[in-house]
Amino acid sequence: MGFWTLLEGCLLLANAMAILNEERFLGPRGWSFQEFSGVRRNSLKGQFIGLIYATQYMRLPLIVANIIVIVFMLISG
Repeated sequence: MGFWTLLEGCLLLANAMAILNEERFLGPRGWSFQEFSGVRRNSLKGQFIGLIYATQYMRLPLIVANIIVIVFMLISG
């Protein structure tokens, strides 16, 4: 496993977190943004909720990163 494979895996994980729907997936499980204010932000659950919403907020740079990876993979084979 190389560094490039590790970066691709991180990008796939960020894509997976960016597409999570709050109403259909996060809300019923108690991971909605309204409950984020009640959860201690230093707890593991609070940090993970913050990470999910950060990736959803940064969708445009994520799209650019996906395009760069796709172009690089097309060029390199």
